[in-house]
Amino acid sequence: MEWASWSLDRVLILFVSLAFLMIGIQVTLYHYRQNFHHAAMWVPVIATPVFFVAGLLLSFNNASWIRGLFQVLMWIGAVAGLAGFYFHVSGVGKRVGGWAFRNFLIGPPVVLPLMITAMSALGLVALYWTV
Repeated sequence: MEWASWSLDRVLILFVSLAFLMIGIQVTLYHYRQNFHHAAMWVPVIATPVFFVAGLLLSFNNASWIRGLFQVLMWIGAVAGLAGFYFHVSGVGKRVGGWAFRNFLIGPPVVLPLMITAMSALGLVALYWTV
């Protein structure tokens, strides 16, 4: 396969899918460490591998149904990341001392869910780039 012939949107979709694999590993480790005490913790653990596979499939096969699936998944990822941000910020507030700076350091990582939103947005940019 000749990489020089790949378009920018195709490379971006491959990058997004690989980023979801890495983010998914980190999210799984963090949520496992917390024993999945809230049911919503399973959402990114299950969703990120699905995002990875869909992006990988789309990188190598530009079928319209895969594009549609990837588009829906990226919108779901963008919204789920914002919901995760809410859960993480409220989780920091529930710690002793509330929203003290030290709780942002040792509590749930508030930026990680926003990474899911950002990667989803980048996936959508790559999809709409060619339209």
